[in-house]
Amino acid sequence: MEHIDELRESAKNGNAHDQLALGRIYYTGDGVPKDLVEAVKWLRLAVDQGDANAQFSLGFLYCNGDGVPKDSVEAVKWYRLAANQGDASGQFHLGQMYEKGEGVPKDNVEAVKWYRLAANQGDTGAQIFLGRMYEKGEGVPKDQVQAHAWFNLAAAAGDGFGEFCLELVEKEMTPDQKAEATELARELFAKLPKTK
Repeated sequence: MEHIDELRESAKNGNAHDQLALGRIYYTGDGVPKDLVEAVKWLRLAVDQGDANAQFSLGFLYCNGDGVPKDSVEAVKWYRLAANQGDASGQFHLGQMYEKGEGVPKDNVEAVKWYRLAANQGDTGAQIFLGRMYEKGEGVPKDQVQAHAWFNLAAAAGDGFGEFCLELVEKEMTPDQKAEATELARELFAKLPKTK
């Protein structure tokens, strides 16, 4: 509880990182009673300082109706703010909103744009969704090589669903296509940001 008190004091003094952390703690009930109203209060304080992670988190709450009314338009607003600051989670979720047509008109080309931005940062969910778009030819021309490469990246990062998708798409490919896709995955991997 001492840690929570120190965090709360820092958050009260305007530390956006600690405001975000406190919001997430109240959202999960980790060390405090779960309190969605309190979670939203602290997230909004961090949002007011332009914190991209808080913007994404607030969008997530609006998307699910946790502590705020469920509102897809409001969720898109917050996801977009986070996404425009380079937040991969915001980009991925914004892509999902465009793909589903929730809070925005359905637009697979726009979905692909946001998935690609997040995928290029190493977001495995976005890599899988981008691979799916290539596999189905939605928002981009159908391209099994591209699909394989993106699924391969997700699988290489340990994503089990990425591995499953990779195995399925491989069944439809020739050995030459698989070799081309593997080389493309290597090139894409080399461009991913390196973790510290």
